[in-house]
Amino acid sequence: MSLETFLDNLHYDIDKTKPPDLAVDWEDGPLAYKLYRGLPVVPLSPEIPLTLAGGEAPVKPDLRRVGHFLWYVFGLTQLSQSVLASNSMVQSMGLMQMYRRFAPSGGALYPNEVYVYLKIEDLPTGVYHYDVAHHRLVLLREGNFDSYLAGAMGNRYDVLACFGTVFVSTLFWKNFFKYNNFSYRLQGLDAGALIGQLLEVAKRFGYASGVYFRFLDRAVNYLLGISEQEESVYAVIPLSVEPEISWFANSNEGERSVSATELCRELPTVQHDHYVRSRRVREFPMLIKMNEASLLESLRSIPRTGEKKIAHCGGHVVVLPYVKRLLYDLASVSRRRYSPDSDFRMSKVSQEQLALLLREATIPSRDWNDLNGVRGNPVSRVSLYVCLYNVEGIPEGAYHYDSAAHALRLVRHGDYRLQLQQGMPSDNVNLFQVPLCFHIAGDKDHLATALGYRGYRIQQMEAGILVQRLLLAASAIGLGGHPLLGFDARLCDEIYKMTTQGLTSLIQIPIGPYRHSPRLTGGLHG
Repeated sequence: MSLETFLDNLHYDIDKTKPPDLAVDWEDGPLAYKLYRGLPVVPLSPEIPLTLAGGEAPVKPDLRRVGHFLWYVFGLTQLSQSVLASNSMVQSMGLMQMYRRFAPSGGALYPNEVYVYLKIEDLPTGVYHYDVAHHRLVLLREGNFDSYLAGAMGNRYDVLACFGTVFVSTLFWKNFFKYNNFSYRLQGLDAGALIGQLLEVAKRFGYASGVYFRFLDRAVNYLLGISEQEESVYAVIPLSVEPEISWFANSNEGERSVSATELCRELPTVQHDHYVRSRRVREFPMLIKMNEASLLESLRSIPRTGEKKIAHCGGHVVVLPYVKRLLYDLASVSRRRYSPDSDFRMSKVSQEQLALLLREATIPSRDWNDLNGVRGNPVSRVSLYVCLYNVEGIPEGAYHYDSAAHALRLVRHGDYRLQLQQGMPSDNVNLFQVPLCFHIAGDKDHLATALGYRGYRIQQMEAGILVQRLLLAASAIGLGGHPLLGFDARLCDEIYKMTTQGLTSLIQIPIGPYRHSPRLTGGLHG
């Protein structure tokens, strides 16, 4: 199968991404977290602060604060037990128990892992894995790797001004065991949601942060000691307490950067033992093939990626009411974030609620990435569309959100809940009880001209970042949201008249009021 066909199936023909007779071996499933064995460990403080209101002065962190930061980004935050009587698969498993985190993940499988390069006073300088199961750091390499890391990033940021760098990777088997090749699409979105949570947490801790989607993959993976046959880094996020740091200065120096092969010669090879739990790990050749096609051998200059396109809209425009930025406690909002299934309940949504939701999710932020270029010129390559029903003072229909004008532009009049429901292969969410059904859209060519096959996973990550911002905003105003990939993308593209504009729907997020389903939950913090 060609890579183009593989990506097309991922988006438009999900059934072709897995064998028709696939049976998930739940008893032999992997752990949702990576466990290293036989390496030095550094325990982190379990006494987690219960509020994250923000506004703190930027101060170089100690080990205690790094632990708090990592827990709010990707730690185990909640134990949930439930029995879903409507799902025969779950019934056969008996009690369903899940360890939750603040960022969502398809099937709560969390295929991503977090590594950190830290330079703080009360910890040996080096590269660590964040062991979420034990809330501790595992030392992978000790030493100062500023020069090495600068080379791997094309000398495009001031590594000396950063106290730490976060690496977000994907461990392929962790959700391939359930979703087969469809896991490739989920892995990028999950990484994006994790990055979105990281960026929000960094603001509350007073850290400046930026996202690098482009780097010398083999050099970075080699630094961490991970095998590209089973895991690969998707994004690199430096952290600094200097608010005016120039993240992406000297971008032309990438033309003269060293190769990954040259960099890898600077360090000895390390191989670490880790525990998966699965006795049988099936092969995933298409995931490896896609990953290899996405690796960067050099950091040459790329054409500036274009701003987002919009689908054709009619003349009707709904100007939304002016709203101030939401000021909320991120810790409380993250704890309240809830993904309703059959527990959505229809209720009228006010224009102010909708305005708050849209403004908060899309307002330009201080977060920067290496596709946008110079500071002060943020570009969004994904956009928001929504099918509305029962919103105060707004006719039901399909709309595009114009963030610059803070207005909804009508694409089509009508109630599209039936069509959207028919486009879902699963009946786990009742869209007739949902007033807001969002779709994040992006270019069909997923930045292929500028970035090749790497463009696909970058687009999925950018969509995931927007998903997390949308979910946090929904939680802040008392609504629930459930990201869904089980939807008919062609149908949604037709509803919004996207096809002729070269756009497509990337993910569907129903949002609305809800009632809690019967389950036992408990917070996991000291």
